[in-house]
Amino acid sequence: MKIMIVDDERVSRIKMQQILKGYGECHAVENGLTAIKAFTEALLSEEPFDLITLDISMPDLGGPEVLTSIRKLESKNNIPTEKRSKILMVTAHSDYPTVVNSIEAGCDDYIKKPFSVERVLLKLNAMGLA
Repeated sequence: MKIMIVDDERVSRIKMQQILKGYGECHAVENGLTAIKAFTEALLSEEPFDLITLDISMPDLGGPEVLTSIRKLESKNNIPTEKRSKILMVTAHSDYPTVVNSIEAGCDDYIKKPFSVERVLLKLNAMGLA
């Protein structure tokens, strides 16, 4: 499985990498613009990401904007729904509007910081990735 971890917090990126490294090749980036670039390159090389963990709050481009861009790129490239990247939103914000906005933007699931190994693995199982 090819995985991209997007988080501006270094500790969160490293923690997620440690959890997911046994499930596939992890590519970690620290901001939204770099995430969109990496996603586009992977898509064009026909080696798309299977899983993307995406922080909601980042200084340059927030998770919801990155999520919307990714879903638009998938649509533009005629990627069928079942072949789209699974996107797990990761954030300290668990208020109802934030969750609803993420789901409406096309995320597959949502996890609150601080996250545990067990919680991440439950989410992977729910998405059919573990």
